[in-house]
Amino acid sequence: MSEGRKLRAGLIGLGAMGRNHGRVLSNLDGVELVGVVDPAGDVTGTLRAPVVSELGELLAMGIDYAVIACPTALHESVGLELAANGVCALIEKPLAQSVEAATRLVEAFESAGLVAGVGHIERYNPALQNLRTRLEAGELGEVYQVVTRRQGPFPHRIADVGVVMDLATHDIDLTAWVTGQEYSSVSARTVSRSGRLHEDMVAVVGQLADGTMVNHLVNWLSPLKERSTVITGDRGCFVADTLTADLTFYANGAIDTEWEALRAFRGVAEGDMVRYAIPKREPLLVEHERFRDAVEGKQSDIVTLRQGLRTVQVAAALLESASAGKTVGVGPSSGDDSEQSGRVAVG
Repeated sequence: MSEGRKLRAGLIGLGAMGRNHGRVLSNLDGVELVGVVDPAGDVTGTLRAPVVSELGELLAMGIDYAVIACPTALHESVGLELAANGVCALIEKPLAQSVEAATRLVEAFESAGLVAGVGHIERYNPALQNLRTRLEAGELGEVYQVVTRRQGPFPHRIADVGVVMDLATHDIDLTAWVTGQEYSSVSARTVSRSGRLHEDMVAVVGQLADGTMVNHLVNWLSPLKERSTVITGDRGCFVADTLTADLTFYANGAIDTEWEALRAFRGVAEGDMVRYAIPKREPLLVEHERFRDAVEGKQSDIVTLRQGLRTVQVAAALLESASAGKTVGVGPSSGDDSEQSGRVAVG
């Protein structure tokens, strides 16, 4: 790309997430949003870019990269067409609705030598970024357990996948990323209570490669909206609220007790609580800045397609476990680009 020329970007899909992508792309430094694909057109009338009904029309405008924010079931066909036309892509999570489709996307973009990423936005949440830095520095000591809760009302925009692929993929990716460890096994139970084809509630017990225990509770059936990540270790526990981007540390206390009955219990004690002051930039903006930099050839921290594939593999193992009623092993990811870049130090 010649110095000073803006990157030409396209957007595919104007659903709830697509409109957010459009807002950010419209104001992103160094980028011009030149066109949008959506069969329904611009229902809000707020976009400055032309809206077309076919991907071919967008490609004819000449774009450097595109953001894929259409339904998950269409990710594969749209992504393969972009790769075939030499266009880089930021694909909303999950990468695809099946391991096979995700694998084909990885192979297509890798063989074309194109920059491609997955929109696992929680990696850019200020609370989780701060938490990961602290874990890498060994502030928690040995990590024992990661517990996530992600629940809220059913989003009527989702029709093609269940809660595992749509919501639990957030927790799978952030857990592997924040700890620097891959999943080794999962056991899951799902239910469907809303009368839809797909599951709308899942409970997961899993294990990471280093033995860390993982629990995920995810559902679309609660009027309470909650996004919580709790990591417990040798020196206490971190609590990240990704709705408010707050991070709190609860330290294990070192206060002796004079109460004989409690002295015999060699557990932990309640210590100091610290809520960290964290600069709070919008995660979606940070995600777009990182991807823009990658397309420009700069060193940048994006979620690669291989990492996105790994998350789909773990999600598929959850569904297999729930269907078969057994624990399912998850083999190590292929290639050099595993989730373990940024391995956590244990103190």
